[in-house]
Amino acid sequence: MSCAVSGSQLPWQKFQGAALRRSDTSRKMNKLVISVVAFVCLCSQLGSVAQITQQQSPEVFPGIAEKPAATETGDADGVRSPALTGSDTLAPKLQRHPLYRLSASDVVEITFSFAPEFNQIVTVQPDGFIPLKGIEQLYVDRLTLPEMREKVRAAYTHLLHDPEVTVALKVFEKPYFIAAGQIMRPGKYDLHGDTTVVEALSIAGGMTPEAKHSRVVLFRRRSEEFFETRVLDVKQMLNSRNLQEDIYLQPGDLVYVPQNSISKIRRFLPASNLGMYWNPARY
Repeated sequence: MSCAVSGSQLPWQKFQGAALRRSDTSRKMNKLVISVVAFVCLCSQLGSVAQITQQQSPEVFPGIAEKPAATETGDADGVRSPALTGSDTLAPKLQRHPLYRLSASDVVEITFSFAPEFNQIVTVQPDGFIPLKGIEQLYVDRLTLPEMREKVRAAYTHLLHDPEVTVALKVFEKPYFIAAGQIMRPGKYDLHGDTTVVEALSIAGGMTPEAKHSRVVLFRRRSEEFFETRVLDVKQMLNSRNLQEDIYLQPGDLVYVPQNSISKIRRFLPASNLGMYWNPARY
């Protein structure tokens, strides 16, 4: 007996094909489900990490900046002076146009709007006091004119009712800065307009070959006993052509350039071209 096989698939072949297709579809669905689950887990982990980071990060309030890194202050050429404050608050407090502060020999005119009999012209004495009519002398050294006006007004309140006082500076010391150390022309110079440390060094003739360009020190008086200091790397500023760290001077500032280490020991080193020879002229 013979049987003929037609071109159409047999029933068991159709069943096998359908099973293969269902298996392939099931594998695809499993992969899709695994991918979705992995994505959800990843998102959850990222959210947890972000939440932990936010909790650990410092809170920043509007208008309050983070404290900058401490700057190197209070020492020059590796030696710290006990008279220096050592604080790093000089840079934020720098003012382009500070108010003038009274000193010895300054002459001030005091005017009372409704009591002209108390009008007077006073001179700041070497001890910082000024003599006033009808009251004891006042200490005004290192005060600004607004501060002096308030102090004079408060002193006359027991003689006058709500006195209206005006003060005017008549004679004063011209603003100046001092350049010292390894400078070509050290000395005292008039301070005209806005002048930076680098400009002040140029006015003083520049630095000598023995100068330590990376340790230029700016001294600024804050009280009778303390100076505030800032160490400037002038060499780095000039090499990088970036003068953003260059500081504007205030009246009375001292710019000091220390001596470099090589020049300190150079005089103890033998000359490179030194040789022993016999000089007949000595005999």
